[in-house]
Amino acid sequence: MKVLVATEKPFAAAAVEGIRKEVEAAGNELVLLEKYTEKAQLLDAVKDADAMIIRSDKVDAEVLDAAKQLKIVVRAGAGYDNIDLSAATAHKVVAENTPGQNANAVAELVFGLLVFAVRNFYNGKSGSELKGKKLGLLAFGNVGRNVARIAAGFGMDVYAYDAFCPAAVIEQSGVHALKSQDELFETCDVVSLHIPATPETKESINYALVNKLKKGGILVNTARKEVINEPELVKLLSEREDLKFVTDIKPDSDAEFAKFEGRYFSTPKKMGAQTAEANINAGIAAAKQINAFFKDGDTKFQVNK
Repeated sequence: MKVLVATEKPFAAAAVEGIRKEVEAAGNELVLLEKYTEKAQLLDAVKDADAMIIRSDKVDAEVLDAAKQLKIVVRAGAGYDNIDLSAATAHKVVAENTPGQNANAVAELVFGLLVFAVRNFYNGKSGSELKGKKLGLLAFGNVGRNVARIAAGFGMDVYAYDAFCPAAVIEQSGVHALKSQDELFETCDVVSLHIPATPETKESINYALVNKLKKGGILVNTARKEVINEPELVKLLSEREDLKFVTDIKPDSDAEFAKFEGRYFSTPKKMGAQTAEANINAGIAAAKQINAFFKDGDTKFQVNK
């Protein structure tokens, strides 16, 4: 089987080495398409691929039309909104992600952003501490659980709401389970977003919801840009000078948010999974999942139906 690694932004060399080792040990062939600049290059490379590993690369209907032999595509990472799931299903292609491999990297970034925010972006003025503050987690998946683990070390009081995670599971981790996202925002000093971008969640973080934050509240987004209702959040920040917003996903309205100097920060590009460890973990996990699929028909991490 031919396994194509198609990465506009390549994996680290150590990750590629690990992927190659896994793929070739299973008797499969590895082909690399790195730093491609045109979609036509991807369309050509995928023509005879049986499997594909991607990062943030888009796999849409056009790519799937070109991939006549493709049986599985794995997104090395948790988010998979760059794959057209309906088109994958229509083409009888299994789409998978690699949940949990980037979780610690994203969780550590949350605290990098938080310390930066409570210390007033290191502008020399007196800030505050995280100890004793109430931290709310919107979703309690792999990243949320790692954030909760780190928060305990900071001495924070941690709360979570997750529509798909039983309250008992949340409580077992020493985290207070709440009954709604409204209650989460009303209760906490800081809310960290860990929800996927779905039809239900897109633009769900809006004026009314974020306005429930306590005075001096901080919103952290290391999830997906699409979950933020940007015009409404801009409006709220213009009205409430006590709020801060920090993210590793530059909003479309970055210029508007930038007007709130000292209360807004965005990294230049998505940084959550940008560690050597996460890069290697996700790439090797993707290769192992492809091997398991071809060997045993394993589709444990399938995200399309």
